[in-house]
Amino acid sequence: MGEVGRALVFAGLALAAIGAGIWLAARAGIRRIPGTLVLSGRYGTFVFPILLCVVISIVLTIVLALFRR
Repeated sequence: MGEVGRALVFAGLALAAIGAGIWLAARAGIRRIPGTLVLSGRYGTFVFPILLCVVISIVLTIVLALFRR
């Protein structure tokens, strides 16, 4: 049970850090992250943040590797 609690604490801290980063970026006036794919068409717009997906993947890989030890 102790490991589950520890995992929840780290997950909460990670979410708080991500939220703070998004909040600070919005206050700094950053609308879109570099590396965002934007496709505009006749019927709508598709926005896909490629760089953000890569960063999240790297962070999750590191965090999960630390928990396996």
